[in-house]
Amino acid sequence: MEKLRNLRKQRGYTQEYMSKIISTDVSNYSRKENDEVRIYDDEWEKLAAALDVPVEAIKEERATNVVHNDNSTFSDNSNSGNFYNQQFNVPDSIIENLQSYIKILEEKIVALKEENERLKK
Repeated sequence: MEKLRNLRKQRGYTQEYMSKIISTDVSNYSRKENDEVRIYDDEWEKLAAALDVPVEAIKEERATNVVHNDNSTFSDNSNSGNFYNQQFNVPDSIIENLQSYIKILEEKIVALKEENERLKK
C-alpha cells in the first residue's frame, strides 16, 4: 500500500494517528499498510477523509496471496538440498471471512478490557 504509506508520511502522520482513525491498534494498522491484512471499504473512506484525498488516490487492489512452503515434509532424496516450492492461492472470500472474525475478536477484547477495568474499580 505504497500510495497510502507515502501520503501518510507526506502529511507527517504517524501509524498511531492513522490507527485511531480506523479504530484499530498500531500493529494491525501496520499490517494493513504492509498489505498483510485487508483494508475494508469503510476504512479506506476514513483514511481518505483524514488525508483529505479521494479514496481512489490511495486505494490499491490487493495482490493474490501466495504461500511459499520451504519446509518440505517429503523424503525424496533425489532432490536433497533443494526446497520444494509449493504455491497455494487462498480465495479472497476465505481471507475476508477470517479478517471479519478477527475484527469481531478484537472488538470483544476491547470490551473485555473495559469490563476488567470497571471490575477492578
